[in-house]
Amino acid sequence: MKKLIEISHVNRVFSIVGGEFQALKDINASIEEGTLTILKGRSGSGKTTLMNIASALDFPTSGTVCIGGNDITKMSETERENMRRRDFGFVFQAVSLIPTMNAFQNVEFSLRMAGIKDNRKERVEECLKRVGLGSRMKHMPSEMSGGEQQRVAIARAIAHHPRILFADEPTAELDSSMAAEVVRMFQEITREEHLTILMTTHDTGLMDAGDMVIELQNGEQICQTQ
Repeated sequence: MKKLIEISHVNRVFSIVGGEFQALKDINASIEEGTLTILKGRSGSGKTTLMNIASALDFPTSGTVCIGGNDITKMSETERENMRRRDFGFVFQAVSLIPTMNAFQNVEFSLRMAGIKDNRKERVEECLKRVGLGSRMKHMPSEMSGGEQQRVAIARAIAHHPRILFADEPTAELDSSMAAEVVRMFQEITREEHLTILMTTHDTGLMDAGDMVIELQNGEQICQTQ
């Protein structure tokens, strides 16, 4: 498979009261296109910091991140913003759906924001059906369970055909059965949408569900397994 994300010698140091804190220490990883990668570790291990750097939301103190052969650490902020909007999808622990919009409208709004004008209705319906909400398109977030809301958030994140989906602790607020269902959904999406997914979790029950697992501990990379 083709290497899509190349993380090389990434360090991240934050200034804190009285000195510095090194959140990441010489991280190296290669992620293949069309795979689900689990970034695992306890709270404070550095996994969210690494995801933020890989998704162009933050800069490393040193090191490089290449996506599709392009070093994103050398891009301008405008180029990084355009890449996030065009090539990336995001799912977070907090679903952040717009409460005054139903499921269909929430997903369609993401297409509007991405500047997509053609076949919006068909794409929204396709994505909501893909996450098992074909019969809930007109329901408001307040009428949905936490798991259903997270599935709407996933549909919203994939609607514009991103190359990479970044999912930061997407199952943290869900029970174990719904968390397993979300991961199963991610596995299907990588195959059917030809999407690359990088997902963080501290849930030990989900850590071996990916095509690849990267483990962090105290900011250091413990292992990368396939």
